[in-house]
Amino acid sequence: MTMTEQPKIKLTNVHKSFGKKVVLDGIDLSVAKGESVVVIGGSGTGKSVMLKSILGLLTPETGSITVDGEEVIGMGSRDRSRIMRKFGMLFQGGALFDSLKVWENVAFGLIQGGQMERTQAYAIALEKLEQVGLAPSTAELWPSELSGGMQKRVSLARAIATKPEIIFFDEPTTGLDPIMADVINGLIVKCVKEVGATALSITHDMASARKISDRIAMLYKGRLIWVGPSKDIDHSGNEFVDQFIHGRADGPITMELRA
Repeated sequence: MTMTEQPKIKLTNVHKSFGKKVVLDGIDLSVAKGESVVVIGGSGTGKSVMLKSILGLLTPETGSITVDGEEVIGMGSRDRSRIMRKFGMLFQGGALFDSLKVWENVAFGLIQGGQMERTQAYAIALEKLEQVGLAPSTAELWPSELSGGMQKRVSLARAIATKPEIIFFDEPTTGLDPIMADVINGLIVKCVKEVGATALSITHDMASARKISDRIAMLYKGRLIWVGPSKDIDHSGNEFVDQFIHGRADGPITMELRA
């Protein structure tokens, strides 16, 4: 990102607490247009709170969050709806609607958000299912008839169906075996590139983080303790990052938990 380019997403000194528990303690992060940034960190470190703050589901006490230069903290409902139309989302666990067929799940944003005719939405749904490697016959199935990997593919198809400018990925490989997780990571890279979207993901799966990111940021105790190109993470020079990415029980993170 050059000095003249406006970040697609920018967080500046964002703080969020729940009672006395400080979850975000001054987050600064910029995501450039077309960039894929992955935020890593253990459970309970604030990754989901950060994502929900950007989406407007939570309101930080202080700080700034901008999307295309527009401040979204405190934004009115009409403007918030306009901003939300820029977003696509792959939820942890898929979050498909059990009462809707696969194609209706994929087309949900087109029909509900875009008021598109069902026949047109159906055609787009088939196209997106093909994009994630699923046969047209999948469209008429119910989510309960799908394997975990197929459900994740359908969720990805739904995330890209509206051709969003920004796609959020919340633990995209949770619950998948390593081979299927790699397939999903590959599809994420492919689909984000084809849509031309900016991507912001949160995960504790390092294989996923390495494959889908341009840059990685590590969140620990409410702060981003390291941010850099994905290729540099193995020699970050940060003992917390080093312990986390190699999954070692011994290290500063464990010592602080024992204290």
